[in-house]
Amino acid sequence: MATRPVRIACMRFSHETVTFLPYDTTTDDFIYEGSPARGEALLSSSPRGYMGGFVTVAREHANVELVGIESPLGSKRGSGSGWITKEAFEHFLDRMVADLKAQAPFDGAYLSLHGAMGVRGIPKPESIIARRIREAIGPDAFIVGTFDPHGNEDEEFLRYANLAFTIKYYPHYDGYLQGERAARTLIRSIRGDYVPTTATRKPPIITPSVLQWTGNSPWMDLVQRALVWEARETDVYVNFYYGFAFADVVDAGMTFQVMTNGDPELANHIADDMAQTAWRLREELYYGTEVHSIADGIGMAKEAITAGAVPVVLADHSDRSGAAIWLLDQVIKQKLSNTLIGTVADEETIETLRKRGVKPGDPFDMMVGGKLDVSAGDPVRVVGTVHTVSGGIGSRNGRTGAAGAQLWVSVKFGDGNVLVISPYLHQVTNPESFLDIGLNPDDFSVIAIKSRVHFRRGFDDNGYAKTILLVEPDQPFLGTIRLEALEYEHLKLDQFYPFGEDVTYP
Repeated sequence: MATRPVRIACMRFSHETVTFLPYDTTTDDFIYEGSPARGEALLSSSPRGYMGGFVTVAREHANVELVGIESPLGSKRGSGSGWITKEAFEHFLDRMVADLKAQAPFDGAYLSLHGAMGVRGIPKPESIIARRIREAIGPDAFIVGTFDPHGNEDEEFLRYANLAFTIKYYPHYDGYLQGERAARTLIRSIRGDYVPTTATRKPPIITPSVLQWTGNSPWMDLVQRALVWEARETDVYVNFYYGFAFADVVDAGMTFQVMTNGDPELANHIADDMAQTAWRLREELYYGTEVHSIADGIGMAKEAITAGAVPVVLADHSDRSGAAIWLLDQVIKQKLSNTLIGTVADEETIETLRKRGVKPGDPFDMMVGGKLDVSAGDPVRVVGTVHTVSGGIGSRNGRTGAAGAQLWVSVKFGDGNVLVISPYLHQVTNPESFLDIGLNPDDFSVIAIKSRVHFRRGFDDNGYAKTILLVEPDQPFLGTIRLEALEYEHLKLDQFYPFGEDVTYP
């Protein structure tokens, strides 16, 4: 028997907001070649991510029509973005809602979100998105969202939406999988085969991102526990939001959400188990990862080179603007050699080079980095030769949009060192990506990058790097593991372990 036709609206509004950065994310930051997108352009915008998984599975079902609603594809600054202005948030949300209404009716809606969006004057923006979509789509339609595990979420989103699916791993390997789950369960709900029933718990634990690697205990233990619950109980899904400490928002911190097929008792039991397990592991969750000062890390890198334990990865997790010079500065001061530094973000320098018609072989003598905020430090003088000029990582494969349209420049200096300058923050996640800008990472003993955990995808989980050192500057700047140094206004840090003296759970 033929199934009845189903129409699903697909939307995206995703942003990880570092509210401590001193510049706002504006409407213009979301507008560039390819963004906003609608129709098939939106549906094909992330073929290996949430959207790709959602679209693939939805189109495997008979009589399902997907409609791409006009949506921004993300800030051109990536995760180096400060508060979103209220005007920018409302501008894009209004356009999404208008397009949704113009193409109605719909049986369901899919929202590709992040969870750590911060908007000036608007608490819990993802829940506002869900509420506006609910108002536009009607009370009988079903709404599902997909989220990054660094979301700062609570039960509010699920007041208006029916379902949520969150990536479990860090690095984020399973975005496509969660998109698949979202499509399958949404369609089942629309057709009456799944009755979404949810429970949410927030143990008072807050941790910086660099500590949250799920390739190591106890983070992997919590992921495994969630997977076991999903494996042993039919139609159960467990969301584990690690939280994002660099967004000063009221719903920050760790969260667990559980979804069942019409079984509230089971949902609550599993949610309690996950939250209580995390609370028992709280000390190791916060103190189980070693982070070195940058100066000490470079000294340890020299020792590793002498011992032949190369390549070495120096990962500065703390740089939230991309413009920080602390790693570059210490490479120069400690005369580290044969080092690839990728990247220092400096839009002003890139524009100056663009106007000069920069080309490989040009002499280079400029002050680089810093400028954006105090955590970036003062610019550092680099003297050398322009080595490569390119469209940025991704451009070799014909990538379009914000990253593919950029100008990136690398400079050879010192004893075999190469510095990559990009206009915005970029987290290098695998060594092969350097090939896009004409650099072979295998030619270097040390690779110094700006990344929390994502770099482990290509440098650790595949056995590439022989030595990995997590580093941060001595100063307790905005990306630090020392959260007590941040000036929170909305988040009450003393209500979280390990910062409050009398924090208990439950």
